[in-house]
Amino acid sequence: MFSRWNTAAACAAALITTALPLSGAPTAQAAPPPCPDIYVVAVPGTWETSKSDPGQGMLAAVANDLPGDVHTDYVAYAATAFPWEGDVYGRSKREALDNARDLVTTMAQHCNTTRFALLGYSQGADAAGDLAAEIGTGLGAITPDRVTLVGLISDPRRSPTDNLIGPPVTGAGAGGPRLGGFGWLTPKTYTFCAVGDLYCATPDGDYAARIAGFLAQISNPDPTQFGTYQQQAGNLIADALAAGGLGLLHDQLNNSAYEQRKQQIDDFLKSGIHQSYPHYTINPNGATPLTWLHQQLIDIAHN
Repeated sequence: MFSRWNTAAACAAALITTALPLSGAPTAQAAPPPCPDIYVVAVPGTWETSKSDPGQGMLAAVANDLPGDVHTDYVAYAATAFPWEGDVYGRSKREALDNARDLVTTMAQHCNTTRFALLGYSQGADAAGDLAAEIGTGLGAITPDRVTLVGLISDPRRSPTDNLIGPPVTGAGAGGPRLGGFGWLTPKTYTFCAVGDLYCATPDGDYAARIAGFLAQISNPDPTQFGTYQQQAGNLIADALAAGGLGLLHDQLNNSAYEQRKQQIDDFLKSGIHQSYPHYTINPNGATPLTWLHQQLIDIAHN
């Protein structure tokens, strides 16, 4: 059973820790101009960027061509998911979080009146969301009142209580919710999840995928977060026991379930749902997550 557990978990981990790349011209991070009114920190998704070849990815449609005194930096990081790519998911995400935090901190230290916006897609939403949670709960480099907008597209840590814009979706992010939420930033934080996107909408009863998501999150553990990991693991185990216990887990991890999961993952990856956000409509006016967030930033720039 242990080998089947590992096989199924690895298969599910492949689902929740990868994102197919979208085309985007590489761009180097430029030094920010002196004290812009609004500073946008955007974290691309898996394979959309790298440390050696920075790129903008999907978020370019949100953060480029904004009016007024706005400066945008795209966070360069490993943006990988598997050990054979050089960095496991946990280490790659942690690099994205650290680099995004450094950008915010540096700007805040030099510019007392600059306002901030945080954007992220997929693995980038995982990192940007964690940074927003730090700030919103009073643990960040800036106070929550300096953040004007947080936009998270296909967040692997989406909670059903997050402020979802668009059609309702079931389930939650495969990586498990942020225990403290977004704190004071909750009213300014918007999440987007396409129906059927298993990264941000893993079915509630899929404990094999949830376990794999948890293992991906702690694949490069932070010693300062061990208490949080224990609480997350305890919540996950309690949910699984309440839903059916070891018998349920066995049913989700046996050979038959593994074949079904493999087919589910194959179908999902072929569907392109995770890359659908440039044309995924979220309201009757035909807005997409990208156009909706872009308009929000335009409105903020004009105020």
